[in-house]
Amino acid sequence: MVRVALVSYLNTTPFLYGLRERGLMQSPHFQFEAFYPSACAAALLEGRADVGLVPVAVLPYLKGFRIVGETCIGAVGEVRSVLLVSQKPLKEIKRIALDYQSRTSVQLCRLLCRDYWQIEPEFFPAQENYLDEVDGETAAVVIGDRAFDALQRFNYTYDLSEQWQQHTGLPFVFAVWVAADSVQDQDLKDFLSALSWGVEHAELAASEIHERYPAHYDLKTYLSRNISYTLDADKRKGLETFLQRISTL
Repeated sequence: MVRVALVSYLNTTPFLYGLRERGLMQSPHFQFEAFYPSACAAALLEGRADVGLVPVAVLPYLKGFRIVGETCIGAVGEVRSVLLVSQKPLKEIKRIALDYQSRTSVQLCRLLCRDYWQIEPEFFPAQENYLDEVDGETAAVVIGDRAFDALQRFNYTYDLSEQWQQHTGLPFVFAVWVAADSVQDQDLKDFLSALSWGVEHAELAASEIHERYPAHYDLKTYLSRNISYTLDADKRKGLETFLQRISTL
């Protein structure tokens, strides 16, 4: 049995849709468990999962794993669900709370501060309800579903994927599918096919769940345009560039 660590965010909706509609969720060959991104990485690092969707910042630490398939969680420009939020403009920010659910996004924020925005804030780990502390010179990184509400709440919101593209000219990859070297490619054929099928039907996946969310989430646009799921050559270059740069942090 292949143990799969899933991520339970809106941006994975097409993946989950594909796995369900193609019958993989009921397959005796797979065991699924959902996590938030950094916990998904921990499950792989600790040997509790064989396959998972992992934040790319963890890739240098995953020994005995390989990237599999041609899908990812990426963006070409604005992504809308990975933000730096504040009540003051960038140059006035002195402290940044780092979302505990993320690894890649907080590293991306550090890079942008150093290399693009050229500010030197103090970084500190966020606690539960940390967005309530965003005021004055304190900002925060927020990812995932909470970011949609944050867009309505704060005076200044900086889309980190959009800022990365402005800085480098490259798309950004937030997460990729990896598998342990012990898992054979043949064992993943149906699994990877289901992921791709779900991506091809992203608008159907969005229409299935849109009534559960406020209108400002605009799920159809988010899942079919803001998130770019194909791990193509440009995204691989963006990923390589990101990994090279965070090695110097």
